[in-house]
Amino acid sequence: MLDPVIASRLQFALTTIVHIIFPVMSMGLAPFLIYFTWKDIRTDDPVYEQLRRFWTKIFAVSFVVGTVTGIVLEFEFGTNFAAFSTAAGELFGGPLATEGMMAFMLEATFLGVFVFGREKVSDALYMVSAVAVGLGTWLSAVWILVANSWMQTPRGYELARESGQLVVSLVDPIAAYANPRFPWMFVHMQNAAVLSVALFMAGVAAYHVWQRGISADDDREGARFWRKTLKIALVVLLVTAPFQAIHGDAYGRHVYETQPQKFAAMEAVWETDSYVPEYIFAIPTSLDGITDPRAKELFGIGIPGGASWLASGGDPQAEITGLNEFDTEAPPVAIVFWSFRLMVAAGFWFILLAFWAAYRWWTDELYDDDLLHKAFVGSSLLGIFAVEVGWIVTEVGRQPWVIQGVLRTSEGVSPGLTGFEATLTLAGFAVVYTGLLALYTYVIRRIIREGPPSVDETAAGSEAASPAGVTGDD
Repeated sequence: MLDPVIASRLQFALTTIVHIIFPVMSMGLAPFLIYFTWKDIRTDDPVYEQLRRFWTKIFAVSFVVGTVTGIVLEFEFGTNFAAFSTAAGELFGGPLATEGMMAFMLEATFLGVFVFGREKVSDALYMVSAVAVGLGTWLSAVWILVANSWMQTPRGYELARESGQLVVSLVDPIAAYANPRFPWMFVHMQNAAVLSVALFMAGVAAYHVWQRGISADDDREGARFWRKTLKIALVVLLVTAPFQAIHGDAYGRHVYETQPQKFAAMEAVWETDSYVPEYIFAIPTSLDGITDPRAKELFGIGIPGGASWLASGGDPQAEITGLNEFDTEAPPVAIVFWSFRLMVAAGFWFILLAFWAAYRWWTDELYDDDLLHKAFVGSSLLGIFAVEVGWIVTEVGRQPWVIQGVLRTSEGVSPGLTGFEATLTLAGFAVVYTGLLALYTYVIRRIIREGPPSVDETAAGSEAASPAGVTGDD
């Protein structure tokens, strides 16, 4: 049997890695659906109704599966991390409860109108439902990230003893909930979600363009839909991909200032040093370095002084405090170091892909470049992959702390949990979540293969909402 601390961490990691896929899809789709709805109402162009109806299906499925998998995470705070819940419940419970009462209820209430009410309500109310669903989706992220960011940079609290146990007492809600990490996490996460969905949309559209040989003047059923999807996704990708790199650079500097141990793990710096290179690609000089990489023992392609420049905001001679200087054990450096590089590499690939496609669009060859289409298809899930490894950097890099500098992860695990119980539930969750992910993949694949509703279907829907039924003037 596994140690209950290890098993609990693996279980939470597994459930989070699977769960995060669905909020990324719903949060990333929300702005697109608002835009499609607005264009559908304003222009009455059938292609925008097709876009809205097609991508709403994927949004709804993602919302349902995300709700199921997300509720489990909150229960795990009680089953596997009861000591953490007891210690931080006064501060941690508030944002989670608010997320459920405010954001989730707003999203769930209006989702029914948005999915089923197009022919039953006025244009104005339908537009309100689209905005409310999108707002609820993003508000959920606000409160979840408020809680998580506080764990990274805790503020506005005092430590007290209750019945002999250390507890966190909230003394300044504004300082706690508006902690310095929150704006960085929120902007980076939401932009990553939109970027991930733009890549997914572009990949799906490019697949159909490539497989069906769709050209710029193709008038076959669905051709205009996939051309429009590809162009809209590309416009969003051109904005979000470069912004993610720019914001990530500034975010890294913030991490250096607030969590220097995590930053040292990201760069595998053990001894305090200056002019530290930023490795774009690196491999250890010995096999032992796979699990314990050190900057001095890596062979790779790097930017001299790049890590120091990132840490300081422009000084390649800046000093980075090494992991040996901290009085706690280091995070799992290999996981943090390699995950960070995978995330950065993916980010630069997204920028290259976006500008490659933009150039083809500018030369009127966007629908003719099969290599570009294959690149989009191959990259369609890389945005979600980048989110996954980014969260690994965030969460594993904080170790050994569950609350930075306050409570260790080992101290937050439920005290009565046995190795047998933790291992058994880990195995059970692995089976169930694998099944859920497989089912979700099957359903999404079927939706994509079926493609958008036909123009005749959308026209019939529009007629159902005409003066004989409910109009935007009602």
